[in-house]
Amino acid sequence: MASAYEQLERLCERLGVLSETIGLLHWDMSTMMPADGAEARGGQLAALKGLHHELMTAPQVGEWLDEAESRQDGLNDWQRANLREFRREYVHATAVPGDLVEATSRAVSACEMTWREARAASDFAAVAPLLAEVLNLIRQTAQAKAAKLGCSLYDALLDEYEPGGRSAEIDEVFADLEAFLPGFLGEVLEHQGAEPPAPKGPFPAATQKELGRKLMGVLGFDFERGRLDESFHPFCGGIPDDIRMTTRYDEDDFTSAIMGVLHETGHALYEQGLPKQWRRQPVGQARGMSLHESQSLLMEMQACRSREFMTFAAPLMRQAFGGSGPEWEAESLYRRGIRVQPDFIRVDADEVTYPAHVILRYRLEKALIAGEMEVNDLPGAWSEGMKTLLGITPPDDRRGCLQDIHWFDGAWGYFPTYTLGAMTATQLFDAARRDVPSIPESIGRGDFGPLLTWLRANVHEKGSLLSTRDLLTQATGRPLDPQVFKDHLRRRYLA
Repeated sequence: MASAYEQLERLCERLGVLSETIGLLHWDMSTMMPADGAEARGGQLAALKGLHHELMTAPQVGEWLDEAESRQDGLNDWQRANLREFRREYVHATAVPGDLVEATSRAVSACEMTWREARAASDFAAVAPLLAEVLNLIRQTAQAKAAKLGCSLYDALLDEYEPGGRSAEIDEVFADLEAFLPGFLGEVLEHQGAEPPAPKGPFPAATQKELGRKLMGVLGFDFERGRLDESFHPFCGGIPDDIRMTTRYDEDDFTSAIMGVLHETGHALYEQGLPKQWRRQPVGQARGMSLHESQSLLMEMQACRSREFMTFAAPLMRQAFGGSGPEWEAESLYRRGIRVQPDFIRVDADEVTYPAHVILRYRLEKALIAGEMEVNDLPGAWSEGMKTLLGITPPDDRRGCLQDIHWFDGAWGYFPTYTLGAMTATQLFDAARRDVPSIPESIGRGDFGPLLTWLRANVHEKGSLLSTRDLLTQATGRPLDPQVFKDHLRRRYLA
């Protein structure tokens, strides 16, 4: 007879197939599904998530876990880590009743589809009732999980995206950043001088896509195991051997889509580099969202907004769009790429102001989960927060609280991982350059091999073998240190 641990591995294989199917249905819903298919798709997703929950929480699963944990002496390090990660997933799953899982799935599917129309029309009122229902269900989920995990409502949601993460630690890090950034932002705005001239469009979407695909290949993306499409909100989904990336195009500004593609390619490279021998097992999955975001931001912000990369990429950009003149020179494109200017849109924000966007969303979602504010208060609170943190007020809801998909798609507790990821990215890139000093020069030649090799060995191939803290300490010599991020900002923006 199979051991309890072997039974769990077999179950994980089935659960993994279901999760992959759910992910691909989400991708199709965001890219190709006709609008009238939304109700049917909502039912499909709810049924599959219900089945996943049913399998995960079956009575024998707890028995297998208890028995396997009592007999760990015969397991190797990867198997013990796999057991640890499955226990965490099991605790989350068994905390929530199946009918709540299905109800949340249906509500989220309906809310996301309405959000697309509401965002285009800048009409928050159109989606507010559906978002209120999602929030109600998310609060119920948080209450159930908090009781099981022994933590706050918000931390119960955060733990799903950032295993072991706690808001008290995030509050401390964000308070440190908030004390540093306003003064630093003032220094940068005074230092950076006149804005370099912008290349003139239009820039056809088809040409942008071709250029984006070329740069994806430069970074190391395997097109035999993935593809690039369009969606309302850029994302990277799918599975390691079938990655589904998306972006959106603006024919007046090609840089937004290109940088979005480079960002999502960082996510994709992480997925494609996960340990193949542990596919569909918890230990073979990505190690939380702050580490996942670190991989996208490392590629976009650390590597691809560097002077070295722009020296390589500028000729490709000129060739793609038939550009000429000083605005197409590498130094001008580089300076525009690191231009600091408070703006309304998070995904287009520069590296200096980006943390303020995240801090705002983090505070708002904490207040909403805690019941300290309600959905109808969101537009006003958003505008007030933007004014306080960045000195600007969104002119409409499309550039305010409707711009991100996350809350409408049921992702609550996710936002802080963006800035944690930005700091992690800086620390990893700093360590990679120390270990392999030739990395910047290689990037300047369009050779990402040395950087990708380092990331494969120190991050991607580790899967979830280690905690985020231990992985970062092993790779860089220390746990997360905000000072590394601040030092990087000073070097790049005050030089």
